[in-house]
Amino acid sequence: MTEDITLEINNHKIPCFIANPKDNNGKGIILIHEIWGLNENIKDIAQRFSNIGYTVLAPDLLSELPPENRITPDILLQMRDPKNREESQEKMKQILEPINSEQFKEIALLKEKECFQYLQNTKDIENIAVIGFCFGGSYCFALSMSEKNLKASIPFYGRFPSQNFDDIKNINCPTLAFYGEQDTELVSSIPPIKEKMSQYNKSFEYIIYPDCGHAFFNDQNHGLYNEKAAKDAWNKTLKFLEENL
Repeated sequence: MTEDITLEINNHKIPCFIANPKDNNGKGIILIHEIWGLNENIKDIAQRFSNIGYTVLAPDLLSELPPENRITPDILLQMRDPKNREESQEKMKQILEPINSEQFKEIALLKEKECFQYLQNTKDIENIAVIGFCFGGSYCFALSMSEKNLKASIPFYGRFPSQNFDDIKNINCPTLAFYGEQDTELVSSIPPIKEKMSQYNKSFEYIIYPDCGHAFFNDQNHGLYNEKAAKDAWNKTLKFLEENL
């Protein structure tokens, strides 16, 4: 069973999609979307998890952005065109400016924490993980540094949200991260994360899949989807959840 609800924190609305399992086993997932927002791909993933017993809450953390600050597939196509690349890159920078602001990040984290409280207090979920993709992967790291009762964090091709890697000392749960080999900028960021995870004795596992890049798990993005990597990541995710929830 699925439902749409709207949560609220400090006068900020949080539209959410919930996928409920047949039987509530006390295990839940906060599922954070890519930069596209709460779309059909994320809802489909939520239902895949609920089909095997997890209560899944998928919030839209971008719902309060105006239309001009929403990324569309069109602008990504323009960025691949050499004739339009410079102009479209500047447009992308302007679109992302509010998303990269400290105010937005603070509010988005508050929304995540409200989702956590909702699962605990309303759905009677005791063990909660966070899973996210790209934009959502970064907010996996953010929630794991803020919520002491979080049981697991699974960022897919997510950027560490702080400029200070020593903030890793604040992570409160095991982390399993996934990357595509061709996503070179993110792959190059792994060594300092790994070093600090080890320094602060945090449980950190990461997988880099060969022959694929960013968004390899999104089966609705046919240009980037990698079936072999996605299936392996799915199986590893289920095992990690079983071990930690």
